[in-house]
Amino acid sequence: MKKNFVVYCCIGLLAVLFYGCKDGSSFTISGTVNNPGSIKKIYLFQGDSAGVTMIDSTSLGEDGRFKFKHQAPFVNLYDIRVGNRVVFDLIAKNGDDITFSTNLSDTTHAYTIKGSDDSEKIKEFNRIYNVYTNKINNIYNAYQATARDITQQSRDTIVARRRLDSLISIFQPRYAKETDTRDEEILKFAEDNKSSLAGFFALNVLDPIRYEQQFVAYADNIKDKFKDNPAVQRFVRNMALVAPLSVGHKAPEFTTSSIDDKPVKLSDYKGKYVLVDFWASWCGPCRAENPNVVKQYAIYKSKGLNILGISLDENKNAWQAAINHDKLTWRHASDLKRFDGTTEVLYHIQAIPSNFMIDPSGTIVAKNITGGDLEEFLNKTFNKPQ
Repeated sequence: MKKNFVVYCCIGLLAVLFYGCKDGSSFTISGTVNNPGSIKKIYLFQGDSAGVTMIDSTSLGEDGRFKFKHQAPFVNLYDIRVGNRVVFDLIAKNGDDITFSTNLSDTTHAYTIKGSDDSEKIKEFNRIYNVYTNKINNIYNAYQATARDITQQSRDTIVARRRLDSLISIFQPRYAKETDTRDEEILKFAEDNKSSLAGFFALNVLDPIRYEQQFVAYADNIKDKFKDNPAVQRFVRNMALVAPLSVGHKAPEFTTSSIDDKPVKLSDYKGKYVLVDFWASWCGPCRAENPNVVKQYAIYKSKGLNILGISLDENKNAWQAAINHDKLTWRHASDLKRFDGTTEVLYHIQAIPSNFMIDPSGTIVAKNITGGDLEEFLNKTFNKPQ
């Protein structure tokens, strides 16, 4: 036993001498840039609450080599920027010894990175994202080119408009399909990589309003991970605030004042479907959506749909004028304090238009549904087979 102990100690000592001691107080990036051309500088950026901030820079050697050594208070996202043109993402933590290489003559900006499993994962995410982004951009560019040809070739504006409307009906489903497929792939990647910071950064590419339920669930899954990363912990805290107002939860009671100065309560609609619609006379997207809401209300009012408009206006005259102009015939209320109204704060309204569909039991069953999504929801809800 003693002899074996001595042998193992010798092996361990040789390993330390051969491979060197790993510095756990910082990480290093040793890189090579082939064919850099006139580029002489390499920059290291760190992700933070404001986006990214440059934290270091160095000159390229004659052989295209460079090296960064940096202390990381927590595992985090970093960018290597070659000159002002090309950005490469990586994830690093203290103790990582990362090697990087790229060739600037390669227009696809391919690169290799070793020494950080999370960096390999963020590289894989970027590959997935770029594949679908290219498909989406190709659809958009094809639409733009065809629309431009129609506009240039047609002298009759009415005919041109009809052809453009027809063109939209062709390209819009393709665009939506690729966008939905991309989002599904991102959600899968994030779910498969919950133990990696790469999954967190992937998720945050998505629309937090559209995917609120997934964001809330994801925050709950990672709340005990990355406790020293400010971005992750801020996300977890924000989702904790959003969770009570997400689909499936009871809508909190509120009392506000109607436009004729009478009290309005959410409980006034107990046992009924009600769309609580946050909007304002000064909100362009809100006003653009109003005709659709008016149309749907006319169809489903007799079937049990109620709407309560909550305005973020401060000027009562402007509020009333918008109601009259847009022909909004449902009930209206407001605290007349923009985003600082009691109801707005309670419902964490940070942007408008915003809405909550509440069912007869008082449960939130949909959020922020507009356009075709609102029409589809109402059709499924009120035209169920008997």
